[in-house]
Amino acid sequence: MSGSRAHRLAARRAERRRTARRGAMVAAASVVVAIGTASGMLSALDDRQDSDTARPEVTTSPYLAPLPAVPTPSSASPGASPSTSPSPKKKASPTTSPTKTETAEKRQAPAASTRLYRHPESQVLEWVRANDGDPRHAVIASRIADQPAAVWFADFTPSTITSRVRAVTAGGSTQGRVPVVVPYAIPGRDCGGASQGGAPDLDAYDDWIDAFAAGLGSGEVIVILEPDSVAQADCLSTGERGRRFASLARAGRVLKAANPRARVYYDAGHSGWHAAAKQAGWLRQAGAASAASSDGVFSNVSNFHRTDDEIAYDRQVLDALGGPAGLGAVIDTSRNGNGAPADGEWCDPSGRKLGRTPTLSTGEARIDGYLWVKLPGESDGCKGAPGTFTPSYAYELAR
Repeated sequence: MSGSRAHRLAARRAERRRTARRGAMVAAASVVVAIGTASGMLSALDDRQDSDTARPEVTTSPYLAPLPAVPTPSSASPGASPSTSPSPKKKASPTTSPTKTETAEKRQAPAASTRLYRHPESQVLEWVRANDGDPRHAVIASRIADQPAAVWFADFTPSTITSRVRAVTAGGSTQGRVPVVVPYAIPGRDCGGASQGGAPDLDAYDDWIDAFAAGLGSGEVIVILEPDSVAQADCLSTGERGRRFASLARAGRVLKAANPRARVYYDAGHSGWHAAAKQAGWLRQAGAASAASSDGVFSNVSNFHRTDDEIAYDRQVLDALGGPAGLGAVIDTSRNGNGAPADGEWCDPSGRKLGRTPTLSTGEARIDGYLWVKLPGESDGCKGAPGTFTPSYAYELAR
């Protein structure tokens, strides 16, 4: 046996011993049902009990670009950040102390949503099924795997996209629940960064969206249309940006025409990124103010900003956007329980926790839902391979 392999095995045994000790302490406490599940049509290819990753077979919730924060006061939108290009060196908005409401919510044991759909094929569910004896099993199963989350379609596969989308939407219809789907194949995705990919050009993307829409069925469904596609458009030239926005506006019209019960939300970035007025201007160009293509905006996907900050920001964006009075917002609350790290770390930062339980009943004006879009436990690329379910990270978020 090589020295490096022996070292890896020894490290793995040590990790198992540490994990077992932690698991013993966790087992003594009652496990509450809280937040999350994973998405995508995935399978775990490595079913060893001590495995710390489950590799996706088809689609994962991808590692997204580092999203900037450190807002400097802007005259366009008080308290919002200036327009900047994403950079991992930018710091996040200062983390504030939890409000009494947020603290109380963490102490509660919210049940899984009875309205949102939990797709039965996901990385976290594969791990839970294959690792019943793992000391982290109870916490991950109850706090993450039992919760509904988005299903991402991040690979450009025109020949199969309709059937794969239909498998998710049909499952939701059968149960009378609302699935959340994420088309993520815009050309120039992630500005050439770690999540680069997608369709080869906008013509191919338009065809892919047509095929995606054909799988939406006739039941209720929420579409999170292309995370980062608007907020990260700074990397495009003016002409490229205009063409992308025109394609996104078309996408919204196609999706809603295919299924009038589909609710389509557009990318608003997050509260630590662009000023609300600038973001709203881009969103208007992308079709987000038109009832024919949009039901509103989404924010905080794959990020950590507190729900209260996102509510305030999304309302600013919607006010600046204009459009029908019924436009609303949905917020990714999958990992924002402790807010954004003060040092700006975006890649699997330590000390983060699960956020509010996914629900379509927020009790907040113009806020249509709290969703788990980024899947808790799927790595950004630091605690595990990008996009793969990493039990140690999931356990850290959930305990």
